[in-house]
Amino acid sequence: MRDPATAMTTPADASAGLPPVDPSPALVLQRVQPVSRRLHIGHFAFMRALIEGLDTRASWHRYLRIEGDHRDTSSVRRTIAWMRDAFAAAARRHQRPGTARLVLLDLSRIGDSEPELPSLDDFVVERGIEDFSQAEQLEAYAAVHGDASTRRNRRTALLYKQLDALRWLEQLVAQPPESSDPIAAWFNPEQAGYLQQAGLFTLRELVAHINGIGLRWSTSIAWIGPVKAARIMDWLRAHEDSLGVRIGHHVLVKRSALFAHELARIVPRATAIVPIDKLIVPEELNGANGVYRAPKALCMMRAQNDHEALLLWIKTRRGISMEARRELQKKRGIDPQAPELHLDWLQYLSHTQRAYLKEAERFMLWAIVQHKKPLSSMSLEDCAAYRQFLADPSPHDRWCAPRSRQKWSALWRPFEGPLSPSAQHSAITILKSFYTFLVDQCYVIGNPWNGVIIPTPTRVGVNRGRSFSQAQWQFIEEQAGQLGESSVDQRLRFVLAFYYATGVRLVEGVQARVDDLQWVSYPSPDGGEAVEGWELTVLGKGNKERIVNVPIEVVGTLSRYLASRALDRDPLHERNRGAYLIGQAIDVAAQAPWSSRAGRIVDNKEGVSSGTVYGQLKTFFAECAAVMMATDTRDAMRFAQASTHWLRHTHGTHAVAAGMPLDIVQQNLGHASLDTTTGYTTSEERRRMLASQRFWEGKRTEG
Repeated sequence: MRDPATAMTTPADASAGLPPVDPSPALVLQRVQPVSRRLHIGHFAFMRALIEGLDTRASWHRYLRIEGDHRDTSSVRRTIAWMRDAFAAAARRHQRPGTARLVLLDLSRIGDSEPELPSLDDFVVERGIEDFSQAEQLEAYAAVHGDASTRRNRRTALLYKQLDALRWLEQLVAQPPESSDPIAAWFNPEQAGYLQQAGLFTLRELVAHINGIGLRWSTSIAWIGPVKAARIMDWLRAHEDSLGVRIGHHVLVKRSALFAHELARIVPRATAIVPIDKLIVPEELNGANGVYRAPKALCMMRAQNDHEALLLWIKTRRGISMEARRELQKKRGIDPQAPELHLDWLQYLSHTQRAYLKEAERFMLWAIVQHKKPLSSMSLEDCAAYRQFLADPSPHDRWCAPRSRQKWSALWRPFEGPLSPSAQHSAITILKSFYTFLVDQCYVIGNPWNGVIIPTPTRVGVNRGRSFSQAQWQFIEEQAGQLGESSVDQRLRFVLAFYYATGVRLVEGVQARVDDLQWVSYPSPDGGEAVEGWELTVLGKGNKERIVNVPIEVVGTLSRYLASRALDRDPLHERNRGAYLIGQAIDVAAQAPWSSRAGRIVDNKEGVSSGTVYGQLKTFFAECAAVMMATDTRDAMRFAQASTHWLRHTHGTHAVAAGMPLDIVQQNLGHASLDTTTGYTTSEERRRMLASQRFWEGKRTEG
C-alpha cells in the first residue's frame, strides 16, 4: 500500500509511454517537479543486513546496485543516511517519534570498542571456581564483566527492537514501483537528472526508450555508460511484475544479430500510429463502402479496401531489379528459397517506392487514427485539412520523432516535425498521383486533391551552401593524402575522389561495379585526334541509366584501391568481374583484431552499404573540422556539418565555375530539369556581391 504522504499521481494518456522529441531545456524544467524518493523492499532488506552485520558489499550488490558502485564509499554513506532519514520521517508521519529516534541509531558503533566477553563456562574454568554454586559463579562473573555485559545486552535488545521497527515500517510504507512513477522517485538524484535531460521522466518512458532503441539505448544519454545502464536494466527487470511493462528480449541482442521476423514482433499490430504493415484498420474505416467508391463491378483491381489499394499502388511503382533484391537478401542473411510472407516484399522497395509509401502511410495514419475517415471517403475539405496538418503535425509528441527511430521500434513516428513548403509540395504531388491511380482503376470516382492548392516551394534548386570552396577542397585533399595504407583508408581516398569527380548520388556509387566501367574512344569528325577516356554507367532515380565520365586520375586511385583488396589493378581484368567499386574492408583482423568482424571471411568483391560510406565520410569530415578549428573556426563548423551529399554539390558548383556547359552538368548529375542544375551557377551572385562590397567600401572611404 502506498504511503499517502509520498504518493504522486501521474496523468496517463495514449502516448505516455513515449519520451518527447529532442527535449528543450525549457521542457525539461517544466516537467521536472520536486519528487520525494520512495522506499522499496530492497532498502529495508539492505538495512536489515547492515544491522545484522552481514557482508555490506554483497548486500549492496544484491539490493541496492541501482544506487551506484559499492566502492564509492561517499555515495554509500549518503544513501545509508538518506534511508535512515526516510525511515525516521515515515515513523514521525505516523506519530511514532520513539521509533523515529530508534531507526536513526547506528548500532554498528555501539559496543565496537568492547573486548570480547568470555562465556560463563570459560570464566569458571579460568578462575578455578568449578566447585562453586551457579549463583556464586554468576555473582563472580557480574563482578568482573557486569558493566560490559549490560551494555552488550542493551545493544542486542536495541538491535531486535530496530529490526522490529523496520519490519513495521516496511509493511507500512514500502512500495512497489509502478510504470507511471517519476524516475526521480526511485533512482538517485544524479542518475535521475541525466535521464531527465534526455527527456525521460517516468519509468514507462524509460522502458519505452530502452525497447525502442535496443542494446545501445544509453549511448545517447550523457553520463549513462554501460555499467550504469546495466544496473538500470537489472533494476527494471527485477520489478517487471509491478511495473507492468517489460524489457524486450531484443534489447539484449545486437541489432545486426536480429532477424526481420524477430524485429517484426516488437511492435504489435494495432489501430494506432504504427507502420502501415502493422496497422489494423477498423471495418467502418477500411473504405470497403467508402462514400466515393466507384461501382465495384467496374473496378479493374481486386483490392477490397483502401489498405489493399494503397499497397497495390506501391507494388506497381517501379521497383528494384531481381539482382538488387538478391544482393539485399544476401546482406541480410535471408534465404531466397524461403517462402515469402504476405508483406515481405515491403523489405525490397526502390527509392521511389519508399518515397511514395512514406507519404501514403502518413496520410492513411492521419485519416484513420486522427481524422476517423476512410481514404475513399476523403473530400476536398479533408485534403485541405491534411495540407494544414503537414505544416504542423500536432500533437508533436504523438506524431513526431527523430529520424533515427526505425520502423521496428515503438518510438517510430511518421514525421520528424513540420514539413517545409518544398516537402509539402512533394507530399501533395505524390498523394495526388495516388488518387489519380485510384481513379484510373475505377476504385474511386474522383480525385479530391485536384482542388487543393499545392504549396509553392520557397526556392528552386540546390542549396549551394552545402558545398566546399576550392580552398576547402584542397584542404580535404591534403588531409586525405595523410591517410594510412589500410583497406579502409584506401577506400576513403577513392570515395572522396570518385564522388567529387563524378557527382553521382551516394547510392549510385555504392551500387556501381567494375563491370559498369568501360574505356571508350570517340574519333574526331574532322579527322583530328580521337578523344579517349573512362565512362561509368550508373543506375539513377527511376531506374534510369546514365553515363558519367570518370577522370583517368580517379581510375588510377581505383586501381590502387583494387590492389589493396587483392584484386587486379586493371579494372577490366577478368579476375575483377562482379566486384563492387566500393568494397568491404578486408584487413579487419590485422587492423582491429578485437573487433567482432575480425574472424569473418570477407569476399574481396563484396560491396558495402550506403550507411558505411556515409558514416566513414562523416567521421573524416569531423576530423577535418578538428584540425581546422585551430586556424579557422568558420571553416571548421562547415566541415562539422558536411555529409556525403556535399561532394555532389561541390562537383556541380566547381564544374559550372570551371566553364562546363550546364546541359553536360545536368546529364552528369542526372537532373530531370535544367532549372535544378542552374542552381549551381554562382557567377552572377558573385558579381552582385562584389559590386555591393565595392559600393560599401566606397561609402566608408567617403566618410
